[in-house]
Amino acid sequence: MTLELPGRHASHPFFEVRDDHLMVDGRSILEIAAQVGRTPFYLYVRRYMTTRVQTLREALPPEIHLHYAIKANPMPAVVAHMSGLVDGLDVASGGEMQLALDAGAAPERVSFAGPGKTDAELARAAAAGITVNIESEREIRLLAEIGRRTGRHPRIAVRVNPEFELKTSGMKMSGGPKQFGIDAEQVPELLMQIGKLSVEFIGFHIFSGSQNLRAEAIVESQQKAVELASELAAQAPAPVRLLNLGGGFGIPYFPGDQPLELAPIGANLRALLPDIRRRMPHADVTLELGRYLVGEAGVYVCRVIDRKQSRGHVFLVTDGGLHHHLAASGNFGQVIRKNYPLLIGNRVMGEARETVSVVGPLCTPLDMLADRANLAIGDEGDLVVVLQSGAYGFTASPHLFLGHPAPVEVLV
Repeated sequence: MTLELPGRHASHPFFEVRDDHLMVDGRSILEIAAQVGRTPFYLYVRRYMTTRVQTLREALPPEIHLHYAIKANPMPAVVAHMSGLVDGLDVASGGEMQLALDAGAAPERVSFAGPGKTDAELARAAAAGITVNIESEREIRLLAEIGRRTGRHPRIAVRVNPEFELKTSGMKMSGGPKQFGIDAEQVPELLMQIGKLSVEFIGFHIFSGSQNLRAEAIVESQQKAVELASELAAQAPAPVRLLNLGGGFGIPYFPGDQPLELAPIGANLRALLPDIRRRMPHADVTLELGRYLVGEAGVYVCRVIDRKQSRGHVFLVTDGGLHHHLAASGNFGQVIRKNYPLLIGNRVMGEARETVSVVGPLCTPLDMLADRANLAIGDEGDLVVVLQSGAYGFTASPHLFLGHPAPVEVLV
């Protein structure tokens, strides 16, 4: 049977249930846990990532280029797998840059974004031939100096901070004062300067927000981004070869969340392409996605080490917690705490159910993976599985907190 996400009347796109066990790529979670040999662990599935990319390509025009944002999940094996599925990789640090190159990505397929790039990172990117999404006049100045000194013109794209934002997004990256990109009204003058410098202008990067489940909001943002880029292209020092529209595609986490509809986004991009071809005929139109490609393809697994009651309320104490999965604990961007979809992996439905809180071993009340969740009755030794954990899990968590062992990562 397909797996129904708690609190929603929708099935999970990948995971199934058999004999009341969570099945992962045809295998029981118990079998996989025995193979891993210890808990806690993160488990990612290649086939699910491949399926997600295929589904996305079917929904979008074939001319659209897909880039994987490594920050979502930088496990080297994941990066290597994704590199073979997508058209390019986006990095946000020197470390991620090295991961992309180690995965075999061609430098011209790698772009480097993020504020506060160091002198050394800019020099490395320029030497490798990676496209730098510039976010300040300082970065342009340093890259121009590198170009003069080396005789090689660094590849640059201007990251634009537009006046609009991606409405209803979980994290807004544009509109108003932002540390990201260069304000749209400052870009025309900057383009004039770029034409006189020892750099190679590639195009524009317009990233408005992330974790959005409303297709109409993404459609509106993409329409505005294309119009803005077209206006700026008329003042660019060279033809636009890259138009990175960012991403923003979200996945459902909480009760009431509905999966993102791809059809309206694909239809909108098909409608926009003729105008893009007319005004920016050489541009590769790119979507930069991370969470959407890998988030639902991973789970976090920990084991119940104690079952206790306190004044009538049951707590399942596990060997995992916020030090491994900060996002699931509600301490990574949530204003009002909500439970990630979570279940007992070896007893998904169970003959009986109860309302319990799932906590970790840390001596802080913040260490909670689920608060008053309806689960099958769990006991010592059972596996707690947190779904939707393929993105912003392992590397976004404070592993050193209180000295507990870090989880392992497994790709199957």
